[in-house]
Amino acid sequence: MRVTSSRNGGGSVLSTLLSVEAVCAGYGQIPVLRDVSISVEPGQVVALLGLNGAGKTTTLRAVSGVIPAQSGTVKWKGMPTSAPLHRRARAGLAYVSEERSIFRQLSTRDNMRAAGVTSVGALELFPELSSRLHVKAGLLSGGEQQMLALSLALGRSPELLLIDELSLGLAPQVVERLLRTVRNAADAGLGVLVVEQSIRRVLDIADAAYVLQRGEVVLSGSAATLRGRVSEIEASYFEARSN
Repeated sequence: MRVTSSRNGGGSVLSTLLSVEAVCAGYGQIPVLRDVSISVEPGQVVALLGLNGAGKTTTLRAVSGVIPAQSGTVKWKGMPTSAPLHRRARAGLAYVSEERSIFRQLSTRDNMRAAGVTSVGALELFPELSSRLHVKAGLLSGGEQQMLALSLALGRSPELLLIDELSLGLAPQVVERLLRTVRNAADAGLGVLVVEQSIRRVLDIADAAYVLQRGEVVLSGSAATLRGRVSEIEASYFEARSN
């Protein structure tokens, strides 16, 4: 599926930043993903939706190079890649894992230094961290940790950002703050692939979405189309989820 963001030129065709074509992946002999195909364009927010165990995190790990694709192809700017994560990071990929990708024993400021990110730039994104610069990252609130992780990722000026469970365990107002920051970054040209279970919130800022179930894409389309089918999607694919 190729969905062109309506936020980027009113339907103009954009060069594909990330293309995942019929990828199967898993751990050892245990298959998790089956023929997953997704794409992300510059300036797009693409949401990966599904229950726990649907294969969302495994998709991000295969896209980032943490685990290899067992079959199928991951293409970066039109070229197939089997590079590990550190090489993909040098090529313009940033990955915020479910563990939030921070050094918990270092202070907020030292996390910025370790990432090569200026505190000025990070605080422009999240001024809320200004009073927390000398606090160990492990002592920050969950929302502050996610703000720090997102500021570190965006501070390296990536072309593609992968985010796993952006809203996990966070208050609604913090989630709105983070999602708005992601949308603003995409509007400036960043491609974003975000794993999210708060489907109503993420569809408000996304351009396209894919629903995974048991390692397969069972539904995909523009966010505008899927917003009109949220109740149906929740009933069909999220019925086991607690509200």
